[in-house]
Amino acid sequence: VQLQASGGGLVQAGGSLELSCEASGHTLSSYMGWFRQAPGKEREFVSGISYNGAMKYYADFVKGRFTISRDNAKNTVYLQMNSLEPEDTAVYYCAAPRSFALYVGRTRDDYSYWGQGTLVTVSS
Repeated sequence: VQLQASGGGLVQAGGSLELSCEASGHTLSSYMGWFRQAPGKEREFVSGISYNGAMKYYADFVKGRFTISRDNAKNTVYLQMNSLEPEDTAVYYCAAPRSFALYVGRTRDDYSYWGQGTLVTVSS
């Protein structure tokens, strides 16, 4: 199972970015999640989506600004990030669980596979 995250970059405050995470060797048959880790901080949950896209969860600090979606035909999960703030600067990781579940995991322990991360830098 390999997860390839992309789409990070440098953007000014108030700008937007869309992250993508393509899975290979693993069909997106369960929930998927995005986490982020800022320098000197713990990796934290950002957003998660159920296997069919019907349930979506967001951390409080991104509600109303970020949108998670998925395209199972393309084995890809997306994270649209709008109204970016300098505090959103971090390495963003996509993650997948080991097996199918109807719920959406929201802790690191709920995930077994991790992408390599993509850096998002928001300048003020």
